[in-house]
This record gives sequence, C-alpha cells and structure tokens, in this order.
Amino acid sequence: MTPTLLFIIFLSLALLFGFLNGFHDSANIVATMISSRAISPTTALIIVGIAEFLGPFLLGSAVAKTIGADIAVAQAITISVVMAALISASTWNLVTWYFGIPSSSSHALFGGIIGAVIIGYGVDSLQQGGIFKISLALFSSPLIGFALGTIVMKLTLWLAQGATPKANIFFKKIQIPTAVALALSHGGNDAQKTMGMIVMGLVALGYQSTFYMPVWVIAASAAAMAIGTATGGWRIIHTLGGKFYRIRPIHSFSSQFTSGIVIFSASIFGGPVSTTQIVSSAIVGVGAAERKSQVRWGVMSEILVAWVLTIPVAAVIGALVYLPIQHFLNI
Repeated sequence: MTPTLLFIIFLSLALLFGFLNGFHDSANIVATMISSRAISPTTALIIVGIAEFLGPFLLGSAVAKTIGADIAVAQAITISVVMAALISASTWNLVTWYFGIPSSSSHALFGGIIGAVIIGYGVDSLQQGGIFKISLALFSSPLIGFALGTIVMKLTLWLAQGATPKANIFFKKIQIPTAVALALSHGGNDAQKTMGMIVMGLVALGYQSTFYMPVWVIAASAAAMAIGTATGGWRIIHTLGGKFYRIRPIHSFSSQFTSGIVIFSASIFGGPVSTTQIVSSAIVGVGAAERKSQVRWGVMSEILVAWVLTIPVAAVIGALVYLPIQHFLNI
C-alpha cells in the first residue's frame, strides 16, 4: 500500500469517527429542548451544528494533547494502533446508536486505544499518569453532573417559586443560548478527540515530528463533528428526551446549564469527558431534585450497563482489529 493511500484511509477513518461522534452525541445537546418543545428539531440541530463547528477554535487543544500524548508511550503510537482504535470506537458508536443506547464515544475511543496498545506493545507501554488523568475525568464528571444538576434545579425552583405559567415561555427562550453554550463546550471537547487521533496518525506516518495542531486538522475535525450533529441521532434523542421522565422547559434549561458548565471546565483543563454521561446524569439529577419518584430509574440502570461495558468491549474490538491491520501493513 502506498503512503498516500494509507494516509487517505487513515484520515477517512478519523473523520468518520468524528462524524459518528457528532451524530451519536447530537441527542445530548438537543433532546431536552426538542422534548420540551422549545424549538423545532431541524432548527435545533442546525443551530447546534454551527456552534459545534466553532467550539474547537474557541477552546484550544488541551484535550487533543491528552488523548494524543498521555495514554501510551510514543513508540506504541503506530498507525495500526490509531486505525484500530478508530474502527473500534466507530463500531461501538454504530451498535449503540442502532439500539438507541446513549453510550460514551470517549469511553469507546479510550478503550480502543488501550486494547490496541496492549495487544501490540504490552501493558507496560501504557502511561499510568495519563490513564489515571483520563479515567478520573471520565468517571468523576457524571457524578459532578448529577450533583450540580440537583443543585441547579433546586436553586431554579426556589427562584421561580410563585411564578405564573408564563415562566415556561422564559424557560423555552433561554434554552437557545444555553444550548448554544453547551454545543460550543461539546464541540470544544469532543472534536478534540478526533483532532488528537489525526495528529497521532500524522506523527506515526512521519508527516509531523512533534505533537502540534495544524489549522486544517482543527477545521476538518470540527466540520465532521458539526455535520454529524446536524444529521442527528434520532434513536438516542428519543431516549434522552422522554424515557427518563416528562421533560418540561425548566428541566431542559437546568440540565443544559449544568452540562455546559461541567464540559466547559473539563475542556479548559484538558479532561476528555463523556458528554453522554454528563448530560444523562444532569437530566436525572434535575428530575430527582424536583421529585425522585418521577425518574424512571430502570432506564438509567440500562444506560449504566452500557457505560460499564463500553471500555472493555471497545478494548477487545481494538485488540482484535489491530492484529489483521498490523499483518496487512507488514505484508
């Protein structure tokens, strides 16, 4: 295989992952505002898609550097590892989308990289400090989302006590800026994962000698994410928008505000977090703050099962895919 053809295949896989990430995660941004009838589905997806594109340009590349340089030692970051991780994460995204399960693209990518590195270079090639940093961000952020969602909802209910039904009009309108802010944060965090993978591949293929972020990589990753978001994953929108409980404008505003704060903060500090987990946890925290009995906890337990399975399953897929890729490239 010629170097040019290999580069084209690798870049296509990376942008496909970015598209599927946006397609899969669009539900996280628009589900509650669509369910609360604040805005039409098409308009919501277009507005959010534009904001998703701008996010990576506004929030820097700290997350991309974490993904690209902190998981494994440089010698283990080969093009076979990168491609195997991308295929693993994209496969898991498609499977969970088909079944309408809000799973984590971040967990899937993390698992895919780990599986491919271990099968190719051994456990010692993983960087414990980086693994700990990423794990801490991934597993603590949903708990923070739940807790902060509860606090925000209680505060919002306190501020809105005695309000007339017209307050719903206010909460519907204010969802547009909060959704834009959430989309900017999401694009700034999740598009960086595609950016990090592309730069990993560029270094592995010898197109770059160091880990730096070309403008075209930012633009391509942002575009893939934005197009995927604008396309929309309707199966998961249905799950997040209605299966937890009947979402009203006050719930949508509170969960969007909460999620945006958590994701933005993580992006600034370079923590690759799961938007799916944060938004789902925030929705549940917001609902529980008003009345615990209204939350369908069985739906949350089903999602938790997917969260638990994502990293190990993606790691296995990454390991299995790595072997034929490595064999083929060595022929």
